[in-house]
Amino acid sequence: MSDSITAEIRRTLLNVQTTRVEGGKPLDEPTKLIAAMAIIKNPWFGRGFVENLRPEIRAIGPVVGKLLTEMILDVTGDKIEGYGKSSVVGMGGEIEHAQALTHTLFFGNQYRDAVGAKSYLAFANTRGAAGTSLMIPLMDMHDAGRRSHYQTIHLSVPDAPAEDEMIIALGASIGGTPHHRIGDRYQDLEEMGRSVDNPAGV
Repeated sequence: MSDSITAEIRRTLLNVQTTRVEGGKPLDEPTKLIAAMAIIKNPWFGRGFVENLRPEIRAIGPVVGKLLTEMILDVTGDKIEGYGKSSVVGMGGEIEHAQALTHTLFFGNQYRDAVGAKSYLAFANTRGAAGTSLMIPLMDMHDAGRRSHYQTIHLSVPDAPAEDEMIIALGASIGGTPHHRIGDRYQDLEEMGRSVDNPAGV
């Protein structure tokens, strides 16, 4: 890993959505969706096809992961319940670039370890021009089958990503889907006579 590789961060953004009423019915306790985003320079932009992405992954992943994790925890404290991650790479980059900095334990474990999570981080990655939708899927940080915490944060940044940039994001929830009432996958499995280890029944 080269000491010369650094994360060039143009801007960070923090978005907090508080839901108080859903379906015309007030919530007993408002829920929150939190998104922490960093607009960074794509370290592979303009270099043609780069075979080995590991040096940048190892140098930049932990830095951005730690920064975004701290932004999330400044809002949630120890109340976080759901979590996820996402990235959008500009049109001058590859989808693999978008995935490289999020699908790595050097990035994700900054978040996972900080909150003591047991489940994997739900994810979405895409490529697009400035203003492209950023979708951050969430799930319960301890129980991947808990449907009440299957949520999606939907945002866009009008001037990002530029052609040579990426948006890297972490998401979190305090509370689940407002007025959740579709049950958990475990209920489905029980009614279908299938096991958690073999949900497809094959």
